[in-house]
Amino acid sequence: MSHANARLTVRGRMLIVERRRDGWKQAHIAAAMGVSRKTVRHWLHRFATEGETGLADRSSRPHHSPTRTSAETEARVVALRREQRRGRDQIAAELGVPPRTVSRVLARHHMPHLAVLDPMTGDRLRASKATTVRYERDRPGELVHMDVKKLGRIPDGGGWRAHGRGAENDNRDRKHGTGYDYVHSLVDDHSRLAYSEILPDEKGTTCAEFLTRAIGYFATRGITRIERLMTDNAWAYRWSLRDLCAAHDIQQKFIKPHCPWQNGKVERLNRTLATEWAYRQVFTSNDERTAALAPWLEYYNTRRRHQALGGQPPISQL
Repeated sequence: MSHANARLTVRGRMLIVERRRDGWKQAHIAAAMGVSRKTVRHWLHRFATEGETGLADRSSRPHHSPTRTSAETEARVVALRREQRRGRDQIAAELGVPPRTVSRVLARHHMPHLAVLDPMTGDRLRASKATTVRYERDRPGELVHMDVKKLGRIPDGGGWRAHGRGAENDNRDRKHGTGYDYVHSLVDDHSRLAYSEILPDEKGTTCAEFLTRAIGYFATRGITRIERLMTDNAWAYRWSLRDLCAAHDIQQKFIKPHCPWQNGKVERLNRTLATEWAYRQVFTSNDERTAALAPWLEYYNTRRRHQALGGQPPISQL
């Protein structure tokens, strides 16, 4: 099949040959067909050397691609995406290839985008709702996002991820499980600098105490002034943080009900926490997973490449 901009089909090329047999001059054929004289000469030469088969469409793909990514590198790119569900920039940094090369390799192997994959299982799902307008505040501290991620606690010896579903330590049963951890997080809109803690609940006093410590953490990283705080409409945020925000001259902002994507930056952090910290490896105890949070958070803020920041870590924006 000819490409969309082709001036000649196979029938048109054969017509050039027929008109030449009838004694037409090449210039007259070119004018009648609306093509250049060089095109007429090309198809006449092709027919003279190969016959009618030479008039068929051919792929424009080169016979040799000396600079193409090696098969070994392509296999490693695909493995990192399939097994660890890493993003383009992370794969590029680990393998030492350009991010665009990673994108082309993934497209060549028909690998789906991370946005359409379940972050836990890797199964392909329908794409989630996306915000049509993206925004980023101009300076650190102008707006921060706050939220809580609930995770099931891991029983001693490991849960169902370690022993399989239906095992004795399967803690997925909410009634007889081991309870939940509450991961409180605060993320800066401009720099994506993040601070998280694992706390026993999400009550108002717990949220207020967490925000106090988060403000102190941000101050040690150079964000000495927080102007606005965005949260969902949970009671703990709406009423328990009011006095604390007033004391620090922070304006509270609430998302529209049932629109969590408006608080998307911290929601995305929650997803990253789940896929790269909580569920990246099998933990054999809840304390083991808890101890792994602080090192991962340091890695996230200082070394992990962030696509929205041009492949730089959040600390680079400060």
